[in-house]
Amino acid sequence: MMRYACVILAGGAATRMGGGDKPLLLAGGRTLLGRLLDRLAGAGVPMAINTRGDTARFAAFGLPVLPDDTADGVPDGGAGPLAGVLAAMDWAAGLGCDAVLTVPGDTPFVPRDLLAALAPAPAVALSGGRRHHLVALWPVAARAALRARLAATPAGAPRAAFGVRAFAETIGMREVTFPDQPFDPFFNVNTPEDLAAARRIAATQDAPRA
Repeated sequence: MMRYACVILAGGAATRMGGGDKPLLLAGGRTLLGRLLDRLAGAGVPMAINTRGDTARFAAFGLPVLPDDTADGVPDGGAGPLAGVLAAMDWAAGLGCDAVLTVPGDTPFVPRDLLAALAPAPAVALSGGRRHHLVALWPVAARAALRARLAATPAGAPRAAFGVRAFAETIGMREVTFPDQPFDPFFNVNTPEDLAAARRIAATQDAPRA
């Protein structure tokens, strides 16, 4: 029987939002991260949060918080999202899991059956013709290849060298298509306008059903 884990990728500088942690922004009186965790809770698998900087700011959620540092030889702070993917794989491997689901922390409306829909690994979510590179189910067995790839890429290399899709292609990532109506379930918050839209979606989701 396959064993899974889930890691929320809560890194990112949120420059278009004026700084701070996007997952801690509020929509309908709840944080984006809280909404996301509720959506994923039904999978019944171990969950953790990955971030850069002070891990204490996520302590209130009661989950393990994985720092965004990796093995010796991996560029410090320069590997972008793939560093978070590697941290997720390493944590899941320590739990004896076969695969780990990653989801960005500013994506509060993912399908409640996301893990089941993506299994088996490797698989990535697709909606509205767009591939959501970090909404993906990664085989833990790929962590050695990812660590080697990051270690072989010098600090200061172009951002494309650390591209998520480029690595995903090397492990045969499948695409799984999800409907994008009445809203895209992988809508993420990057700008103040996106946050306003997230609050409108939250209002519809929280409205009492007749």
